Order: sequence, then structure tokens, then C-alpha cells
Amino acid sequence: MLVTIRPATLPAAAADSLRERVVLVTGGGGGLGSATARAVARAGATAVLLGRRVRMLESLHDEIMQAGAPQPGIYPMDLLGATPKDHDDLAATLQREFGRLDGIVHAAVHFDSLQPFEQQTPEEWATALHVNVTAPFLLTRACLPLLREGMDPAVVFVLDDPVRTGNAFWGGYGVSKHALAGFASIVHEETENTRVRTHAVLPGPMRTKLRRAAYYGENTLAHPEPDFAAGVIAGVLADGSGTRGAVIDLRP
Repeated sequence: MLVTIRPATLPAAAADSLRERVVLVTGGGGGLGSATARAVARAGATAVLLGRRVRMLESLHDEIMQAGAPQPGIYPMDLLGATPKDHDDLAATLQREFGRLDGIVHAAVHFDSLQPFEQQTPEEWATALHVNVTAPFLLTRACLPLLREGMDPAVVFVLDDPVRTGNAFWGGYGVSKHALAGFASIVHEETENTRVRTHAVLPGPMRTKLRRAAYYGENTLAHPEPDFAAGVIAGVLADGSGTRGAVIDLRP
């Protein structure tokens, strides 16, 4: 079971601390996903941007290149429609193009709206569970053999407030985030005697599209950009010796 911690000193990714490493970031077109891609690129990693919105991935690619970071890769994939073979093909492509994989950041997320569960359609429920839980399972499973070949590989799961998402109206999203925490714990216990590190990050309120959708009427601009949480994730990838098997709680 993962232990929740509030470390006195948060991991920070120094310049070149991820040099020559390859990090796959899902949800590359989203708020936290794009911020994480920038953070790992600043630390010297080759970021592989996975998402379904190609134009946004291309824009992020150009931004990272203009900053003088290593050239990122782009891998268009719609996690909702991706099959197990599609994930296996992704792992094979990473092996062929880069020869390695040092980290996965599961930042992709699906959220519709807050509503009573009885009003949520079966399709909406299934979509939340698939994108938020099944896709991380398929991706981690497909890439684990490649991760095992690395010297210090890590998998980072992004969680959500377990108290809030267990309340009324969070529906399939709330269930999926609780399930994702359980899956992260299982991955940790099954890999704790290997080089593969498992971590989870629980961000505080951020200025993201998901936050605006979930907290209608709130002044989202009062919250910080996702850069802080992204920086912590990059730091965990660079050196997670003190946070292996833990949920890093960043909530204020």
C-alpha cells in the first residue's frame, strides 16, 4: 500500500539531471501533461509527448525545441480507442526509435462533469474508467519490459484528492481515481525488488481545464499554474530515492 507523505524538502530536477533519459508523458496536450513535458525537457530528458490533439502536441514540440532542450518525440494516440496491440506497438516504437525508456508519467485524464451517478450514462462511466485506469494499466504493462532495462526507471501516477472525489456527484471519475491509486500500489509492490520505481503525486488546486470544469464558479485564476507539480514530478524522475512507493501530497 502506498504511504502518503508531505516531504519537508520536495524533489527538484537540476539542470541535466535527466540528461540522456527518455520520458513518456501521457496527456501531453493537457495542462499538467504539457507542463511536465516542459519540466523534464528542461532537465535534459527527451520527452515523448503522447496525446490525441496533434496540433497541440506539435505546438508543445516547437516550444520545447525553441527553449534549446532535446528534441521531443510526438506519439499521437487516443487512449479511449487504443487497443492492447496499440500499446504494444507504442512500446516497440520507443525501443526502435530511442532504444530505451526511463520514465512514464500518467498525466492523461478524462472528466466530464459533476452529476448524480444515476444520470451518468454507461458510456460516460466506461470512458472515465477506461482512460483513467485501464489505459495506465495497458501502457505500464506494455512498457514494463523496456523500463526494466534501464538503470533507474520510474513510473509516476497523478492522483486526485481521495476525500473530495469520494463524495457525491464525482461518479466514474471519482471511482477511477480511487482505482488508479490502488493500481499504483499494486505496481509498487510488484516491482519494489527491481530497479523500477513507482511514485504517485497528489497535486493541489491548479489552473487547469479540469479544475474549471469540476469547480464551476470558482476563480480558477487564483490557483497556480501546473508548473509547480510538474517540477516535483521531474524531480521524482531524476531522484526518487526518498519517495519510492509514496504518494507525494502537494495540497496546501
